[in-house]
This record gives sequence, structure tokens and C-alpha cells, in this order.
Amino acid sequence: MNSNRQTPVSGDLTAKKPNGKDVVSSAEPVRRVGKTGVSLSKADSGDAKSKKPNGKAVFSSADPVNQVGPTGVSLATAVSGAPKSKKPNGKAVVSSSDEMMFFRDVKFGPQEGQITFRLIHFWEARNAHTKVLLGLEMLLIDGQGTVIQGFIPPSRIKIYLPQMVAGSIYRLINFYGSKSKTVYRVAEPDVVIAFSWNSILTVCGNGPVQFPVDRFRFYGYEDFEAACDLKGDLHDFLGHIKLVNELPLSDSLVLDEVEIVSSKRILVHVQTQDGPVMKLYVWDKAATEFCEKFKALGKPPTVILVTTLNPKRVGGALTLSSLSSSRVFFDMDVEATREYLAWYESNMDVANRVNAEIVTKAETATIGDLLSYMKQQEAKVAWFECSATIDDVVSGSAWYYIACGGCKTKATKGPTTLMCKKCGKTEIDGAAEYLTKLSVYDKNDHASFVLLGDAGFELTGKKASALVESYFEANESVGDNHVVPVPQALIDTIGQTRTFVIKISQHNLDGKTQALTVTKVLSPEVPAPESIIEENVDEVPVEERGESADETVKRISDEIESGETKRARCG
Repeated sequence: MNSNRQTPVSGDLTAKKPNGKDVVSSAEPVRRVGKTGVSLSKADSGDAKSKKPNGKAVFSSADPVNQVGPTGVSLATAVSGAPKSKKPNGKAVVSSSDEMMFFRDVKFGPQEGQITFRLIHFWEARNAHTKVLLGLEMLLIDGQGTVIQGFIPPSRIKIYLPQMVAGSIYRLINFYGSKSKTVYRVAEPDVVIAFSWNSILTVCGNGPVQFPVDRFRFYGYEDFEAACDLKGDLHDFLGHIKLVNELPLSDSLVLDEVEIVSSKRILVHVQTQDGPVMKLYVWDKAATEFCEKFKALGKPPTVILVTTLNPKRVGGALTLSSLSSSRVFFDMDVEATREYLAWYESNMDVANRVNAEIVTKAETATIGDLLSYMKQQEAKVAWFECSATIDDVVSGSAWYYIACGGCKTKATKGPTTLMCKKCGKTEIDGAAEYLTKLSVYDKNDHASFVLLGDAGFELTGKKASALVESYFEANESVGDNHVVPVPQALIDTIGQTRTFVIKISQHNLDGKTQALTVTKVLSPEVPAPESIIEENVDEVPVEERGESADETVKRISDEIESGETKRARCG
């Protein structure tokens, strides 16, 4: 038989089965593809009749369903009851497929009953090192609210994936109860529903059973602490946001999408109702989802819910890391975030109180420790406290840059105004910000520190904008393109021994520069404050995020000498 033959006939249609016998059916127009690939169009009206594997007819009338069989068959049939199934060899499958099961009934081994569920979420499982596709994993919930993990082997993904839509309801006949893995589990049951060679997946319409939309497993700080580095079950986190990529929430907060695409991650500082601040790393697809939801919201979110997080200890501190199964929700996305937002708005004093004993704190390191850490293959972006003596303020290059007053990214010069590419605004108020290179040393080593933004104020006690304006006021005869020399406030810091909060950036790890970014300078009179160490500083306040700190200083200096904007011009 020609496997591509189609028989478009109106009225009753008689088609040959692979064994040569006739199949007679009367139903609404149907397109049916058999084992051999024959497409049959049926144009009769009336209740649909479907053969069970034992040869008996099953009568049903309901919403249309879409059925996917073991050989990649797509069956659009006007029935919603138990669909029939033929094995690839044409013989009947002997099963109790009319037996309805719930997830609690699923046992290990082959299962011939049928289960109905809502597909919450699905994602690709890949080998962490080789990136080889291992299969498609799913999170399913049944009518009793039980959540279980599902799995489709890689060879069968193309059969079922076209019909899969998160949130839809399905019926599955014939599957295998597989043993749940011991690491990175996303559901409680020890059994996993694995699609087998004879599985039949059917898209269901709305029925009398109301399926829950989702179910979360929330953990707090102490729970995550206990599960840290165990690679066990993955749980969900619900809390409020303190920082996004080291920047506090504000109406002017704009995500740097170029940097996020490059690094494939977002760092969020989050806090629970009664817990400390924790670092949450959102990676890959979850980071993309974060950006999309962030932009769609139109303003910075307050509440965040991230599913299936892996607790890890990085630099001595507890951190949460997303995996391929993770999803992101904000303020009004789901009931859990809506309830938390209501609590937050009614308890602002509690929500903004930071637990000083457990809040994220930088590890102490010498200059030698920092230089050694940068060379480690497994090193990641991290923060350290380092005490050093200022030997010199590097001259011959710009010690400041003109920034957007909102996001502190370097402003660009338009025809008549200053513009910000990051904010997308064509008219901004510019302000001078520190970008100063220091030569420092301790007992054993020398290094270059780049002082950015508010860290300069913490060192000198003077705002960069005030120093620049003061210079031009005292030197009215010079033009706007004049290079402002290093101010006395910076020169006076030479010889001081201070404690700096240093960020080891990706540029350091990639070997592009050894100049270390200073995000904060601690006061010499008091010990390190027990608070969040990152400040509202753009690590590289320029359009080109691939530029190193050394290159940034040199380029801005070159721009000053070539006549680009030197003073903050309003409008």
C-alpha cells in the first residue's frame, strides 16, 4: 500500500486496515493517519465509535481530542473517552486501558491503565558536561493535586512534543513506572511516569474534574541551609527582591540585556519574610524569562518566586542557583506571589529589616589571595574584603566619567543633549562619577584598583560631580573640553590604608585585565557594616560591556583629549 495515499471522500468512508479488513466509521470530519501513514478523511456525522484493544467498542461523545500514538501517529478524533490503540505490528494491545488511575496508584513497572493530568512544565534534560540530550522531563499534576515527574526518552520526543503545551490537560494510556533519580528531584514521589513504546497521549477538553494549575514546594533559609550542597530535592523560593545585578530597586532600574545575554545569568539578592538576605543566581533560560517578565511588568518587581532551586555554598555563603527546570514568577503572576505582595505592602518595616547576623558578607583576602583566585579554573564572580595602602593615584587618564543620572551608565553625546543608550532616553541629566585607578600594596604584593561610583565618595568624602563643577567654577576661562586634573581630595588619600570591597569580575577571570574593581570602601573608624556589600554601581559604566577596567580608563581619557563631553550638561 502506498503510505502517502490520501482518499478524500464525502459521506461514509471505508478504508483498508493493514491486515486487509475494512474499518467502517461515521463521525465528524476526521483526519486519521494509520500505521502505514495512510491519511483518511471522514465526513459523516454522528457519535464516534472507537475500538478498544480487546476489540470491543467504546462509545463516547465530547469535545474534540488530539491523540498521539506510539508510532508518531496523530489522530484527530471527535471523542474524549478512552482512545483505542494498535501496536505497530497491527495486533491488539491487551490492557486495562479503561482503568482510571491517579498518581498515587502508579507503581514501578509497565502500567496499562490511563491517567489524566495537567502538564505544568517541561524542559530538556542534558548532560552537564557534554550537553547531550538525555530526554524531556515534565512536571505533572493530577485531579487530586498530586505532583509527579514525567519523562520522555530522546527517541520519542518528536512524537509527543508537537502536542505539548504547558497548562493543558492530557490523558495518557500505557506507560512505565520508573524509579526516580536521587539527585535534583522536582517532585516527592519515588516513581516517575516514563513514556514507553506503546504510550498514547491524548489532549483533553474541559471536563468535570478541576485540575489545579500549579503546586509549589517552598523552602526558607534554614531549610535550604540544611540541604546545601547535597544535590537532593529541588525546592521553590518565595521572597522579596533587595538587589538585581547589584542595583537596588527603583523606577529608573533598567536591566543590561547585552550583559545578561553574554553572561547568561542574573544575580538577585532576595529575602524571605523572616529570613536573611540570600544570593539567587538565575541562569540561562530562566534568566531570559526573568528579563521578559521584567520588561513586560513595566516597573521593577517587588516579589519573586523561582522554582526548583539548588542550594550551594559559594565563598562561604549560602546561595541559590536555578536549573533547567526552574521557572520565574513576579508580583501578580500566581496566587502565591499575590498573597506575598499583600503581606509585603502591609508590613514594610518588617520586610525591609535585614538580619545583621546572617546577611551576605565578603570574605577577607590579601592582594596575593585575589591574584591567585583569579587564576583558579573553577573561580566565579565573587566579592572580597581586602586591606591595602594607597601608593598613588594614576594620572594621565580620566579620573571620572559623565554618567546618566538615572542608571549611572556612561552618557553619550547627542547633537544638542546627552543621551543614554541603556535607558533609551535622548535627553538626560549628566553627572560626573568616579572612575579612578589607584596603585595599592600590602605586605607582599602590589595591585591596581579601579574606584567606581560611590566608592570614590566613600574614600574621599567628596562627590565627583561636586569636584568637577568646583574646578570649572574656579577656572571659568577653560573650555568644556578641558581635562580636569586629579583633585586634591584624591591625592590626599595617598598613604592611607583602607579596607576595600573588591569584585572579581568576569573580565578578571577571562584574563582580560588584572585591575580589580572597588565597589565599596569601608570606613576606617568602624568595623565592616553588617549589610549588603554591593552598591548602586555599574561595574563597567560604558556601552561596550566587553571592555576591561584598564581599557575603560584609557578610552575615557582618550575621549577627553579628543574633545568629547567633559562636563555634565543638563538638557
